Amino acid sequence: MENGPTLGVGMVGHAFMGRVHSQAWRNVSAFFDLPVRPVMAALSGLSRERAAAAADSLGWATSESDWRELLKRDDIHIIDICTPGDTHAEIAIAALEAGKHVLCEKPLANSVAEAEAMAEAARDAAPLGIRNMAAFNYRRVPAVAYARSLVAAGRLGEIRHIRAQYLQDWIVDPEHPLVWRLRKDKAGSGALGDIGAHIIDTAQFVSGQSITGVSGLSTTFIPVRPLPDGSGHGEVTVDDAALFLARLDGGAIASFEATRFATGRKNSLRLEINGSLGSLAFDFEAMNELEFHDHTLPGAESGFRRVLVTEADHPYAGAWWPPGHGLGYEHTFTHQIRDFLAAISENRDPAPSFTDGLHVQRVIDAVERSAATESRWTPVAA
Repeated sequence: MENGPTLGVGMVGHAFMGRVHSQAWRNVSAFFDLPVRPVMAALSGLSRERAAAAADSLGWATSESDWRELLKRDDIHIIDICTPGDTHAEIAIAALEAGKHVLCEKPLANSVAEAEAMAEAARDAAPLGIRNMAAFNYRRVPAVAYARSLVAAGRLGEIRHIRAQYLQDWIVDPEHPLVWRLRKDKAGSGALGDIGAHIIDTAQFVSGQSITGVSGLSTTFIPVRPLPDGSGHGEVTVDDAALFLARLDGGAIASFEATRFATGRKNSLRLEINGSLGSLAFDFEAMNELEFHDHTLPGAESGFRRVLVTEADHPYAGAWWPPGHGLGYEHTFTHQIRDFLAAISENRDPAPSFTDGLHVQRVIDAVERSAATESRWTPVAA
C-alpha cells in the first residue's frame, strides 16, 4: 500500500540479525498487502562510522550512534532490537516507556528477572495501544505454521510425545574465536539460549501446550578459545550443548536437544510430534517440506507422506512464488514483520508476546538449574 499510512522504524544493531531484519523491512510491503507501510527511518550502532555505512548498505534513511536518539524522534514508531541479549531489557523497557512498539530478538533477555521486567513494561504499555513481540521467526516457516494448523484441527488427536532438536556445528573447531555468543555476560547462555530457545517456542507453538517441568544436563566441550583480537585466550562461560526432558500441561512428554557440536549439521531445527491419530515431522534443512502420517488410514496405506508446503493456500506461501518454488530462511522474518504490522494496525496483541518470551526464559532457567543439580526435576513457573 504505497499511499497508505506509514510507521517509522528504528533498528538497534546491524550485524547478522540486523541484516536479516533489514531485508524483511525492505520487502514486506512489496509482497504483502498491509494496512500500514513501514518506513526504514534510522539504524543505530555503537560506531557512528559503521552505523552510517550499514544504514547506506541496508536501506535505512539515517543512522544514529546512540539508540536513545531513536526514542526521541517523532518519525519513529517501532523499535526493532537486534543486539546481544545483555542489552535487550534496557532498550526494550525504555522504548515501551517512550511509546514505541517493540520487536525484540530472542531470547528475550539474559535472565528471568530481566524478562519479567520487560513483560511488566509491555503490560503497562498495552492500555496505550503500544504493542510488543518476541522474535521467534521459526513460527513463520510455512511448514511449521501448517503443522500448527493440523494440530489445532485435531488431525493428530491427543498429543503424546514431542521430540525437538536444534543441531549446528559452527564452533566444532577449537580455534574458532571467543565471540560474544560464547560469553555468558553477553549471551546469557550458550546453545541452550541461542538455539534451544527456538525449539522450546516452536514445540510449544505447534503442540499448543506449555512446558511445566524439566530435567536437564549441559556441557562445554572446549572450555578455552582464542580471543578475537589474537591477544591470547579466554574462558568459554556458556554451554556448548544442552539436553532436557520435559512435561507439558496437556499431558505430553518431550525431549529437547540443542548443540553447536553436531558435526555436519548446519541449521537443523527438527520437530516430531506423535499423537493418537497421527504424527508430523519437520527439519528446517528441508524447510519447504512437512512429513505427515495419518494413523486413521488403513494399514496398507500407512506411513509418512511428504507435503510440499508451497501451495497458495498454505500459510504465507501464496504471497510469494508459484507452487514448488521454495522459500528460504529470510522469508520467515518477512512473515514475522507482516504479522507484527498487521497486529499493530488492527490494535491487537501480536504473538509471541513478551509474556510468551518470558515463559521460554523460565524454561531456560529451569534447565540451567536442573543441570547444576545433577539433573534434578525442576518445575517451570507458570
